[in-house]
Amino acid sequence: MTSIILIDKNKCRKDGLCIADCPIGLLEKDPEGYPVPIKGAETFCVDCGHCVAVCSEDALDQRKMRTAECRPIEKHLALTADQLEQWLRSRRSIRQYKDQPVEPEKIKRLLETAAYAPSGHNAQPARWLVIQDKQEVQLLAGLVIDWMRKVIVNQPALAKDLMLEQVVTAWEQGKDKVLRHAPHLIVGYAPKEERRAPAAIVTAIAYIELAAPSLGLGTC
Repeated sequence: MTSIILIDKNKCRKDGLCIADCPIGLLEKDPEGYPVPIKGAETFCVDCGHCVAVCSEDALDQRKMRTAECRPIEKHLALTADQLEQWLRSRRSIRQYKDQPVEPEKIKRLLETAAYAPSGHNAQPARWLVIQDKQEVQLLAGLVIDWMRKVIVNQPALAKDLMLEQVVTAWEQGKDKVLRHAPHLIVGYAPKEERRAPAAIVTAIAYIELAAPSLGLGTC
């Protein structure tokens, strides 16, 4: 697609919603009333996809977001304010895990849900590493313990504030206070130079945490 948008004129109602909703004002009407990009739009478009989302007739494709790729919103599934409040209040950080693996399709669904989290310019910079082997999860927890031991020696004041000695002592007694003997670990990461990554990944992880209970899963 050479332009930032492609219009299906057989579907377009010329209602101007996409023009009004563009956060940077990159669209205008042509002589026939159809939306077209203004001069220089290709440079300034942030590919947020708002023009696609607001079109009720599915008449518009954006250069990085096609209408056909967007799942429709099922309005009958919308939560009421009371339902949403209860869902948020009922979320808990889980620190006791069952000694059994999680089905791969559930993890895949969580990561698909995370892809709906907002990010600057809709860049979606988050990448995911899923550690499925429980022994590898424990290996990573052990590396954290090694780091804690160094902090205890080199920065005793910080170690005291973080109660690191108690965590290390528990580890030496066979109790994992780092990853809590969880069967799996999901790690979010992005290229170091991606400035939008920290906020985007934290938000995406929050989506995972909120979605997990609906699949019978606990997170921390």
